[in-house]
Formats: sequence, structure tokens, C-alpha cells
Amino acid sequence: MHVQQIVLRKPAELPAALDSLDNLGANLLLLFGSIEQITAPGLADALRQRFPQARLLGCTTAGEITPDGVEDGTCSITAIKFDRVLLSEGSTLLSGMDDSFAAGERIGRQIAAPGLKAVLVFGPGVQINGSALVNGMASVIGDAIPITGGLAGDGGAFRQTWTLGRDGVAHDRVVAIGLCGDSLRFGHGSFGGWEAFGPARKVTRCNGNVLYELDGESALGIYKRYLGESAKDLPASGLLFPFAMLGEDHNAVGLIRTILGVDESTGSLTLAGEIDPDGYLRLMHASTDKLVNGAEAAAHAASAMSHGPEQSLAILVSCVGRKLVMGSRVDEEVEAVGDVLGNNSILTGFYSYGEISPFAPGSSCKLHNQTMTVTCLGED
Repeated sequence: MHVQQIVLRKPAELPAALDSLDNLGANLLLLFGSIEQITAPGLADALRQRFPQARLLGCTTAGEITPDGVEDGTCSITAIKFDRVLLSEGSTLLSGMDDSFAAGERIGRQIAAPGLKAVLVFGPGVQINGSALVNGMASVIGDAIPITGGLAGDGGAFRQTWTLGRDGVAHDRVVAIGLCGDSLRFGHGSFGGWEAFGPARKVTRCNGNVLYELDGESALGIYKRYLGESAKDLPASGLLFPFAMLGEDHNAVGLIRTILGVDESTGSLTLAGEIDPDGYLRLMHASTDKLVNGAEAAAHAASAMSHGPEQSLAILVSCVGRKLVMGSRVDEEVEAVGDVLGNNSILTGFYSYGEISPFAPGSSCKLHNQTMTVTCLGED
């Protein structure tokens, strides 16, 4: 596998930047960038002209991750040439949140090629049920195939996001690449670093990813009491205080859910993924040091699965909520991942509205919130 990378500061830099890349015959281009960069006229056409054999995959972000740290307003383009790994490709229209599971099924059928070993997937960051999307994919390709990726961002505005795939740039498409063949080295890790506080509260009414009641009370009312002064900044302040999902025994199941929206008329909270109607929720908060430690743990997990002497690519997908908590120290979690993976790994990625990864090797894939997920790609 051969990897090259460029970072654009302005869309106008694209022609010269592409000329700086060697003609390595890339078969996959990964792009993560701001809305201005990804939606720039002619982007997809220019990439196809320069790399006619390459599949395109990427999305808009709430911050771009490069080897130099965290950027805003840029576009990272990573050109990858696999020598033996084969690629399958998927792209499907997402007609709305209720279409999420079916969209996952459609993507699953498109990428279900012989020898499928892993999947990279990116979806819109709004008007989507990320949990249902992942479950739909797994229902077709099986739980044993690891799926990693994330949901696109729009700089923290939560209005409209964009993905890039075989059908070009779109605000309403899920895009994916299947990685096929025994020579693939694929590692993944996902970790949070948030701490729970306050009591566990029973989910007493919900519908999919919309939470109406906790302990028989308005979910929004309870949430506002805990947030205090921060409640006036909802839904944005909800990124700083996610929920931990707990089982019926009050033990954490390892999933965190971010608040994406509030409805004053119904007293409800819209979360980024589905809620267990028989489970419990507990509020969480975090410090920068604990989040950085979480990113380091995710990197160790991914590295342990994909370790090899050859060059590798690390795709980092971290939650926009972590970026808000860490502020000017956000580069530290990227640096922590880079220190673990070493100089042989090239870093790319983005800050997202939802992260997709299995919990651990062999476990089923889930939509996560407020985590750092690390995917390592290599080739034997």
C-alpha cells in the first residue's frame, strides 16, 4: 500500500496541489473538509480527471484532522494505492431519518463483494438515525464484518452536511467502500473518557432516538435542571453533557448518546442514536486530560490489531463535543494518537456528529457519540 496526502487551505489551490502528487495510480481518495471546500464547483470532476481509477469517499466536517493537528476550513486529500486489496463501492439516497435502516440494507447489498473484510462508511450528520443505518448494513453483510466511519459535520451548525462518493457531492447520500482480500490489515479502536454524574434515570417513554420521558417526567425538563445556566444554549450545550446508556442492571453498556435537538412543545430530546426503551440513562461530563487518555486507548486498540512494519493509514473520527470541551487543547488528542501509532502511520480524519466502530475485535458495530475512533489500514 502506498499513501500520499495534501491539505488545501483554499479551493483554488486544488489544481496545483494535485499536480504535486506522484502518479502512483491511486485507487482510493479519502477527503475530509469544510463545506466550502467539499462543495467547491468541479471538485469531483477534477479528482476523477487526475485519478481516473480511484474511488472517491469523504464528507464535510466539524474540523479536519491532519498530521499537523486539528484544522478548520481546510480539505485533507489522501491518495491510497492498494496493491492487492480490492474495493467495492456503495452510495444510496437517504430520504429521511425513517429511511436509515433501509439505506443501510441498500449499502450492504452494494458492497457485499467476495472476500469482504471491512467497510468504511460516511453518512449525513443530520436527519439520520446512525444506529439504524449501521444495523441495516450488518443485517446484510453480517456482524462479523467490521464497519467504521462516521457522520458528517457542518462546522457545528447542525443544519446541512455533505458526503462525497461515486455520485459526487450530495447532502442526502450515504457512501461506503468495502475492502476485500486476505492481504488487508485492518485495526479499530473506540474510547470515550467521559465520566458519569447524577443518578441513573429510567427511560419511561421514547420512540427510536427521540426521548420523551425519564422517570415519568419530561426528559427536556430534567435535562434543563441539570444543565442550569447552560440550558439557555441548548441544543449546542448538549454536546458538553451527553448521556451514558445503561442496561436494566444500571451498568454501562459502553454507548454514549449526544443530544442533537430539543422540542419544547413535547418536552423531548432527539439523540444521535437509538435508545433502549427498557434501559436507563445517566448524564456525563469530561475533562481534557481524560479525553486525551481515551484517544490514546483507542489508538492502542487499533494498533494492536493492525500492527505491521509497512506504511499504514490511520483514520481518526472524533466527536465535535470533544472538540468543544478541549478547546485550544484539542490538538492533544490527535498528538496522543500519533505518538502511539508512530512515524509509519499517516493520519487523516475529522470531527463528526457520530462515530462508527465495533466496541472490540469480534464485537458488533455500533454508532458511538463523544468518542475517538481510530481505524488503521495497511496491506501485507
